[in-house]
Formats: sequence, C-alpha cells, structure tokens
Amino acid sequence: MAKKSKLTQVAVRIGRAVGKADRTAHKVAKAGVVAKKELEDISKQVDALKRRLQKTTKRLRAALS
Repeated sequence: MAKKSKLTQVAVRIGRAVGKADRTAHKVAKAGVVAKKELEDISKQVDALKRRLQKTTKRLRAALS
C-alpha cells in the first residue's frame, strides 16, 4: 500500500480541524437560539405578571375606598 504524502496528511488535519470548528459553531448557534426563545418566554411571563399585579392593585384600591 502506498504511503500517504505529507501534503495529504496535512490536508486531512486541516479538514479535521475545520470540521470540529464547524460543529462547535453549530452547537453555539443552536444554544443561542434556545436561549433567545427562553428569554422571550420569560419576558412574556413577566408582562403577564405585571398585568395581573395592575388588576389586583386596582381591585384592592377599589375595595379599600
């Protein structure tokens, strides 16, 4: 079997490094998308709680007056 040349070996190493970097970039991007969705959900929950607090405050003021 023929021995691989140094150029081929280096090309394989470069390809492997590029592949690892690409995989890591995809993982980071996916995690960013998930974090963004979670942040949007939390924001919606906070808005809902604000509205509830306003309604409760309004009812409480009406009951106390």
